[in-house]
Amino acid sequence: MTNEQWNLLLGTVNGKAPDKPLTGFIIDSPWIPGWAGISTLQYFSSEKIWFEANKKVIETFPEMLFLPGFWSEFGMCTEPSAFGAKSVWSEYSLPHADKIMSDVSEAGKLKVPNPKTDGLLPFTIQRLLNYQKPINEMGHEIKFAVVRGPLNIASFLMGTTELMMGFMMDPENSHKLLEIITQFSINWLQYQKEIFPSIEGILLLDDIVGFIGDDECREYAVPYIKRIFNAFDSKLNFFHNDAQGLISTPYLQEMNVQLYNFSFEHSMKEIRELAGPEIALIGNLPPRDVLSAGTPEQIKSETLQMVKDFGDTSRVVWSCGGGMPQDVSTENILAFNEAINSAVPELQIN
Repeated sequence: MTNEQWNLLLGTVNGKAPDKPLTGFIIDSPWIPGWAGISTLQYFSSEKIWFEANKKVIETFPEMLFLPGFWSEFGMCTEPSAFGAKSVWSEYSLPHADKIMSDVSEAGKLKVPNPKTDGLLPFTIQRLLNYQKPINEMGHEIKFAVVRGPLNIASFLMGTTELMMGFMMDPENSHKLLEIITQFSINWLQYQKEIFPSIEGILLLDDIVGFIGDDECREYAVPYIKRIFNAFDSKLNFFHNDAQGLISTPYLQEMNVQLYNFSFEHSMKEIRELAGPEIALIGNLPPRDVLSAGTPEQIKSETLQMVKDFGDTSRVVWSCGGGMPQDVSTENILAFNEAINSAVPELQIN
């Protein structure tokens, strides 16, 4: 994103009212290839195609923020690959990482990966280095270091069901696993910051936090996510969890989160009450059933109702409840932006 966009985002998160309503979306490999008319495999395998697709998004929607901006990733395979997980690729579907362990008791066999050398991480960095000059020439900079959350990575290494069972049956090895992943995550974020000094924020994505109860959240999520968000002196900590969020939301401040993207199943008012007024929210139109499947007229109607129901315009980036889903058209995105630009100023006046 541009420095102007970054400062606008920071100001909004810190409570400064923008001159115009701020709209933005998390975009990555589930949405960009289809929208750009390319295959998923082309998007991952060609740096030029990756760059041109992201560039096309930015130029098509100049009024909007796209987060984290020129996201260099290989789907959910990015971090698990550093632990030795096999990456399985498909032309049009997202890749997936094969499990490397069947039980949490195997955690002691894992070593903390080196982000400079292991798995797909060197390619993730090199892609950005190779296109840093063209990105800068567009007026954009790399502003976020990005990592999947510790529970999310753990679920790919051993399976979600097995991880949940480990939390219940083997707390000692569960903590051992999360400790290894957390140290890796901190190293990975710090390495991104080292290579790209323009980075000033952290984006952490962890849907598995939405699968656990309050006791497990306090024990297995809060302390580890807090440490990861403290990997360096970040100006903006951005947390994505579009699974159930009512359990983890009251702990956002403790985890040092400033901006929160959450499930469309929770209203913005509900999340604001649980999170407190200091947490900025990014959401919260239903991504699949409305933003993707709806007509422009339906999107305008649902968006206007969303703004009216929330009744607040402070510390808000208007978006959908999660990342941009597959098959969202240009027309639907423009309809959303148009509705926000008409509804929010009217709410501010009233």
